[in-house]
Amino acid sequence: MKATICLAVAFAIALSTQACADLPTQQDADGPYFPPAIGQTESDEYTRYELLAPETASFKIYYEVSATTPGAKYFYNPIRRGSAASEESVYDAMLGTPLRFEIVSGAHARMDALMPDADLATSYIKVALARPVAPHGQGRVIIVKTYQDPKSYYLDGKTLVFNRPLGVKRNKVVLPPGYEVVGLTVPSQILTQKDGRIAISFMHAGAGEAPLLLRASLGAQVGAAALPKPPTAQRSWEAPFAGETEQERLSERAHQDRDIVYFLQQPETHAFSLYHDYTESRPGISGYANVVREGSVASHPSARILDTGEILKTLEMSGAELTSSKINVGESVAAAAHVVVIPFSPLQQGQTLRLRIAETYTAPASYKLDGEELVFDRSLGRPRNAVVLPSGWYCTFSAAPATVTQLPDKRVRLDYWDDRPESVAVLMKAKRRSAKDVSD
Repeated sequence: MKATICLAVAFAIALSTQACADLPTQQDADGPYFPPAIGQTESDEYTRYELLAPETASFKIYYEVSATTPGAKYFYNPIRRGSAASEESVYDAMLGTPLRFEIVSGAHARMDALMPDADLATSYIKVALARPVAPHGQGRVIIVKTYQDPKSYYLDGKTLVFNRPLGVKRNKVVLPPGYEVVGLTVPSQILTQKDGRIAISFMHAGAGEAPLLLRASLGAQVGAAALPKPPTAQRSWEAPFAGETEQERLSERAHQDRDIVYFLQQPETHAFSLYHDYTESRPGISGYANVVREGSVASHPSARILDTGEILKTLEMSGAELTSSKINVGESVAAAAHVVVIPFSPLQQGQTLRLRIAETYTAPASYKLDGEELVFDRSLGRPRNAVVLPSGWYCTFSAAPATVTQLPDKRVRLDYWDDRPESVAVLMKAKRRSAKDVSD
């Protein structure tokens, strides 16, 4: 899994305050894994499909993706067979500026050392990145194109049909004005755009393509009558607790750009290193505030801008000190809270930054050894969460559903993709592998 490899590599920054500098020459048993960069790799893919009038059999695509191969100067996006592409444009996600691109054959793509297996029968959009991908960084691009594909998008009588297996794991499909959802095969959020159009959005954590079959019929309101009432900050009345706000519950989960990976150290330490990635897009914001959860002690904070590789200063302070600092983090923080703050230059309109913040946490209440069993019991609030077991351990219980992969060093990684607005309550237990398995 390309994204998994990229995330494992990226964890290098979490080991110490010096981790953003040179890579260690000796790999710790529970530290990062550095796979060789073979071919083009990418992560954080997200696609928005805007369906045009169904009689056109056309839809506009906005594809967000991060190139992650260090040193890469180009990114290749395949044009799906059977689809006629037009009206292409490409933008640098950091600055919002257009990027140079061209349509090339598979044979041309193979001339790039990162594309040795390019499909000779496929055409590619070859994007010249705004800057070479930094070590442990990302080259974020937005590719816009219009596809005409009557096999995927058509009318069945008076019913609109979008029948398209989707390989990207996070997707949104926006219906034309006046259409309502009447059939849907992939569990999805149903959302209303600011202009009144209905959309569906989903995360597909499993292997393979999501078998999307979307059916819609005329009947939804149009014009001013279709415009949604803005979500409020009111919280649910449901017992046993108030829950998330309406704004949080009705936000698009698949497009949220926060993800986190925990690397558990040996359980007697109660420690886990982690990094979390976050995209800031609000004009005027000049810092990120990570509020340390009660019962946890944070150490060795580090941060960098993934777009450029720039290492950022990290500050530890109270909420009251943050308020006095005038750093605009876009949210209020309790005066007594312990906060790790990462200041950066204020964002301008149309600009975004992709940040990676790394820390080591010690949390005896969340992570401990119970007799011979490892126990990790923690509420995880990101849409995309992952936990890597320490070396020599195997999972015996996972209360929340997860997908599982094994790193080349035999450590086990569990991914918890949470498409619900509330946090996922992870209760995981593990045991030591047998002496025979360890020796093998």
